[in-house]
Amino acid sequence: MTLHFYFARKYLFYFSSVLALFLIFISMIDFLEHLRRYGDDTDVSNVMILAALNVPDTAYEVMPLVMILSSVWMFIALARSSELVVARSVGRSALQFLMAPCLVGLGLGIATVFLFNPIVAASQKTYDLKRQEFTKSSGSVLSIGAEGLWLRQGNSTKQTVIRASNANLDGTRLFDVTMIELDDAQGPVRRIHAASASLGDGYWYLEDVKIWPIVPGQNPQNRLEKHNTFQLPSSLTQDQIRDRFGAPSSISIWNLPAYIATLQNSGFSAQRYIVWFQMELARPLYLFVMVLVGASFSMRHTRFGGTGVSILMAVLLGFGLYYLRNFAQIFGNTGQLPAIIAAWTPPLVGLLLSLGIILHTEDG
Repeated sequence: MTLHFYFARKYLFYFSSVLALFLIFISMIDFLEHLRRYGDDTDVSNVMILAALNVPDTAYEVMPLVMILSSVWMFIALARSSELVVARSVGRSALQFLMAPCLVGLGLGIATVFLFNPIVAASQKTYDLKRQEFTKSSGSVLSIGAEGLWLRQGNSTKQTVIRASNANLDGTRLFDVTMIELDDAQGPVRRIHAASASLGDGYWYLEDVKIWPIVPGQNPQNRLEKHNTFQLPSSLTQDQIRDRFGAPSSISIWNLPAYIATLQNSGFSAQRYIVWFQMELARPLYLFVMVLVGASFSMRHTRFGGTGVSILMAVLLGFGLYYLRNFAQIFGNTGQLPAIIAAWTPPLVGLLLSLGIILHTEDG
C-alpha cells in the first residue's frame, strides 16, 4: 500500500508540474492571439480579461496531452533512478505499480468532467458576453427554453426579436411566430404574428400574417393589417442559425440532459448534444487510457536507449487516439454511428492497445 501511495504522489506531482507549464504557455498564446484579433477594438485590460476567460476551455482541450506527458515524465524519471527495477525486484509486476497512477488519472478525469466542466461552460458563456460587450458587436442570438424558441436578428440601428413555439430540425421554419421590430431611436415600431415563417434568401416568408404598427398615442388594433403571405427582410442564413445554437461545450454537463430534452420538445435535432454528453461521460476513461499510453512506452530502463523514440511513439499514439475520437464524434454527429458507440469505442480501443503493448513489453 505504501508503494501505491508513493507512485500516486509522484504522478500528482508530475501532473501538476506539466499542467502549470501548459497553463503558462496557453495564457501567453491566448493573450497574443486575442491582442491580434481584438486589439484594435478594445484596450489591453479587456484583452487580458478575454484571454483569461478563454484559458479554461483551452486547458480542458489539452488535458489528454497533459496526462500523456505527465505519465511519460514520471516513468522515465522512475526508470532513470532504478525505482522501477526495485519495484520489480520485490515482486511487483508492471500492472501492479501502474495501478496507483492510473487510478489517480481516472480520479482526475472524473473531477475534470464533473467539477471542471461546469467552470469551462460558465467561462465560455461569460467570454462570449464580454467579447460582444468589449467589441460592441451586434448580431443574432438564439436561445431555447420551455416557453419556445427566441431569436434576435438585426444590425447596429434596428433589431427584430422573434419568438416561436416550435421549429423544424434546422430552425429555418418556425411555427406560431411573434416578431417585435425595435428601432434604437424610437423603440418598438411593429408587432407581427404569423402562423409560420420560413427562412429564404434574405427574407422570412410569413404565412397567415397579422401586423400591428406601433405608433405612440394610437391604438395598434385600429391599424391592424392582415396578409395571407408577407416577406420580412432578414440578414440570417441557415448556417448562422445553426451556429447560434452554440457549441455543446458551452453547456454544463449537469444541464445537458435537460437541454437535450428541451431541444427535442422544440422540434430540433439534439444529436450533436447527445453525442457530446456521451463523450463527456467517456472522458474519464479516455484520460485513464492516456496514462496507460504514456506508461506503455516509457517503463523500459534507460540503459536500453531509445528514450526519445519512446516519447515520440507515446505522443503519436495519443494523437492517433485523439483523432480517432474526433472522427467518431463526427460520425456520431451525422448519425452514421450511435452516440454510445461513437463515444466509448475510441477509449476502449486505446485501453486494449495500451494494455497489449505493456503486456508484450513486460512478458514478451
